[in-house]
Amino acid sequence: MENEPIFITAISSISPLGTSLKETWENYKRPDHFLQEKTYSNIRAWGSSLAEEAQQQVFDLKNSDSKYKQLDESVLYAIYASRAAIGQAGWRDGDFGVNIGSSRGATGLFEKYHSEFIQKGEASTLSSPTTTLGNISSWVAHDLQTQGPEISHSITCSTALHSLLNGVAWLKSGMANKFLVGGSEAPLTPFTLAQMKALKVYSRFSEKDPGGYPCRALDMDKNQNSMVLGEAASMLCLEKDNKDNALARIEGLGYATEILKHNISISSDAICFQRSMKMALGKTDPKEVDAVVLHAPGTIKGDLSEVAAIKKVFGKDVPALTTNKWKVGHSFGASGMLSLELGVLMLQHQEFIPVPFVTYDSFPKQINKVMINAVGFGGNAVSILLTRT
Repeated sequence: MENEPIFITAISSISPLGTSLKETWENYKRPDHFLQEKTYSNIRAWGSSLAEEAQQQVFDLKNSDSKYKQLDESVLYAIYASRAAIGQAGWRDGDFGVNIGSSRGATGLFEKYHSEFIQKGEASTLSSPTTTLGNISSWVAHDLQTQGPEISHSITCSTALHSLLNGVAWLKSGMANKFLVGGSEAPLTPFTLAQMKALKVYSRFSEKDPGGYPCRALDMDKNQNSMVLGEAASMLCLEKDNKDNALARIEGLGYATEILKHNISISSDAICFQRSMKMALGKTDPKEVDAVVLHAPGTIKGDLSEVAAIKKVFGKDVPALTTNKWKVGHSFGASGMLSLELGVLMLQHQEFIPVPFVTYDSFPKQINKVMINAVGFGGNAVSILLTRT
């Protein structure tokens, strides 16, 4: 990586935290969360939705073009965040690649079309083209009128960070000079929530419960699972040799998959994370890493195993640990990039964002290197090491 540095020249998201880096940072500094308990069709559950202003902007986007009226929210979120990212980076010629992934894709539309099929016995005309995973990147490429490669994939909850891996690979191959990468997810639908509840991983806290945090991500003493879903899209712009406009430099990349003993769990000390973090560190001294943004989904086993892996890799020099899922929930395929955005913001503002119910011995006085983790069903872990420019 040292001989051919890759820089992040823009990052943008649409999430419960807001639609701009300024708004997002201000909301990160507040100790309150953005999770609400409400009824989705016939499912009562916690969820983290976009703010009303952001929802209105997505509605306006949907109605700005007749072709967009039939698109799923996951596609619209991706278009919105992608427009903002390339605007921030100053990309105007369309000569860049696009790699945007999603864990589940057009969840809302798929459930709608399937319900209609059950009732009528026939499918709607646009049910297939508007519910494929590939239609997120395709519509973003159409909207931005790009001339480079357009790629889609789903690698469950590590999807967005796998997009980053792909983008870096294309840049290093010399087949592209710029790449837009990210993830988008709109999972707050009845069937998706029912699936998470069936796995026994979803938060069962009630608004009436004391404590105030329905997702207890990074609480090592919790006695019940507390995952909560949230919706978001997050995109970043990758470039070679553009240090002047860089928000951060990608110092290391790591990835690993482990053999699973269960469909959803990883080993007790997350061997996949140990491998991905060691790969991302490369020759970097672990002591130089100031903070880690964990995947930490809020489940007992998920949080414990990732922290155990961090202790194995960093030994007695464990960096400051944080996550954003207690605040905005788990946005599946977009979550890794949303975590990376938090890492970039901490580097930019030189301030660590803690988890309010976690006890810290101290906070880093200076933040020069941050590691970001993501993993999904199937044990597909990714770790990214960022360095301040």
